[in-house]
Amino acid sequence: MDLSELLGPGAVWSSDHEGASGTVRRVTAGGGTFYVKQGPPAAAEHPRLRWLGKYLPVPEVVAFTGGALVLADVGAPSLEGAAPADIGAVMGRALRALHTLPVPDCPFDGRLATVLERAAANVRDGAVDPDDFDDDHRDLTPGQVLDRLFTTRPPTEDLVVAHGDYTPSNVLLPASGDPVLIDVSALGVADRYRDLAIARRDLVEDHGEAAWEAFWESYGLVPEPDADRLDYYRLLDELF
Repeated sequence: MDLSELLGPGAVWSSDHEGASGTVRRVTAGGGTFYVKQGPPAAAEHPRLRWLGKYLPVPEVVAFTGGALVLADVGAPSLEGAAPADIGAVMGRALRALHTLPVPDCPFDGRLATVLERAAANVRDGAVDPDDFDDDHRDLTPGQVLDRLFTTRPPTEDLVVAHGDYTPSNVLLPASGDPVLIDVSALGVADRYRDLAIARRDLVEDHGEAAWEAFWESYGLVPEPDADRLDYYRLLDELF
């Protein structure tokens, strides 16, 4: 079944929605609302949603057809509009739940060796935009970032089931109070700091230190943050 058959002739497509991007479109059809993703991220996200949904709340997969992933609308906003302390506390609680899932049961690999290979491919293919780098990395080229990542690579990894793009916009909070994780195409077994670094960057930059403090208290799985690992995995994210 293709998308036109699935959604019907009266489907109304829109790119005007919270968190809008070029790869996600909202569709109203048959009295319901759905989100449609296409391309490689959709193909990667489909099996991850199927797996993660056995453990934690995720959007319902309506269909995966013709390379398109159709998800039911969760009917809940992201955390972006909440108070800073609330954003941090909810994100910490949701990440704690994710990071305590059984690593041996996760079939997706996000370990550093694998991710560095992908980062190198992105640099080689010209898929990295240095204009999007954080301010303290603006004087670096993508190749220099890659070289630094190999030179300063941590000798060990504290492995968990990691989200891979853990930002406030990727956590929804329904009225039930159970956070829903979205955009999990990069989910896999990885160092916990891959998530912690991105969470800290976005929380502090957009919502202040109070949000990060609330996050850390709610997360509670590590006694003190490792500043070097936070810096390393924030640098790694520049190449994605």
